[in-house]
Amino acid sequence: MTQIVKVKTGSKFEEIASYSRVVAVEDWVFVSNTAGRNPETQIIPEDVLEQTEQVFANIERALESVDASLNDVVMSRVFIQNPEDTNAVMAFIGEKFRGVDPATTVTCPPLGSTVYKVELEVTAYRGAGKANVKKIVLNQ
Repeated sequence: MTQIVKVKTGSKFEEIASYSRVVAVEDWVFVSNTAGRNPETQIIPEDVLEQTEQVFANIERALESVDASLNDVVMSRVFIQNPEDTNAVMAFIGEKFRGVDPATTVTCPPLGSTVYKVELEVTAYRGAGKANVKKIVLNQ
């Protein structure tokens, strides 16, 4: 029988909207769109890179709860409020995912509040970080 694990972090938004921060189905791990709110202080930094750093801290905590890590991420979806922040945010994300190289989508839609400057959603596959990876480079 398939094992499904659902992780809640205690966020009031998870309760209001009835969702889980993480849903793990066997080795597939789906992490909900995550903002840069510090779960202990409830503070959201004003600086976009500080928010991005907190987003990653929140995602890493979520992944660890189901024995996964950033190295297991195979897909990321990045949502940036202001297009002007795209280069700085993607450079930061590039450093976090250096060597992991997940498939990635980047978009600049309005987010749920103007206080959110960046949000990130990831899909991971437990063990992907230790898998034998064949890299193919297509030249134009």
